[in-house]
Amino acid sequence: MHPMLNTAIKAARRAGTIISRASLDLQHLSVARKGPKDYVTEVDRAAEEAIIEVLSEAYPDHGFIGEETGERPPLEPAGEGTPEYQWVIDPLDGTTNFIHGFPCYAISIALLHRGQTAHAVIYDTTRNELFTASRGGGAFLNDRRMRVSGQTRYHDALIGAHVPDSGAGVKTTSPFADMLSECAAVRRVGATVLDLAYVASGRLDGFCAVGLKPWDLAAGTLLVTEAGGLVGDFEGEQTWKETGNVLAASPKIFIQMLSHMQD
Repeated sequence: MHPMLNTAIKAARRAGTIISRASLDLQHLSVARKGPKDYVTEVDRAAEEAIIEVLSEAYPDHGFIGEETGERPPLEPAGEGTPEYQWVIDPLDGTTNFIHGFPCYAISIALLHRGQTAHAVIYDTTRNELFTASRGGGAFLNDRRMRVSGQTRYHDALIGAHVPDSGAGVKTTSPFADMLSECAAVRRVGATVLDLAYVASGRLDGFCAVGLKPWDLAAGTLLVTEAGGLVGDFEGEQTWKETGNVLAASPKIFIQMLSHMQD
């Protein structure tokens, strides 16, 4: 295993300890709003600081992009401009689930090398499931190799979806409304990084989303591609990094999802 990936795992487990302890005393949790239906707790911030502390101690010339603290320069800048290495961190994806005691949330850490994701860790503290990947090295769940689903029929596919303000279901105004009506069933986990990890592990056959952020996508998309899946925008192109509009699935399901979107 690459040393940088090992360090990311160490950071994820450090943050996981903070999150797990806090989950035992949710009634005393301090919760604030970042926006409508968008929450943050002191646990999010403490977990992010713990991750950055571990990573910056090992790699002081690396930069950071965190959901809670934004872009942060290296402790020891190697030069001007964007650092060669940047860590992209979501310390607690699924905060709304977390504050309700609903056990679907995870930590996401990705290392970008010149803008491309090189290593990825997604850690589900409630199930002690560690999803990892390195570019060109495959994807793993607790050290066991992962592969995307072998499902070939979209009508039999289980699809994850992230649709803002979808409430109890997918609104008819959603760009996915027609596509999702044709699959076997739709799941909204409430933690995008887990959706992508589940596509990589074959638990979901595909995933679709609108308007995601870099910390939602950086780690999970590497897991999917290293597990043999495909990731693209609604036209099958690679603008999803800029737009946050993304489809991710096993190859045969991806093609059928893309066809539904284009129809």
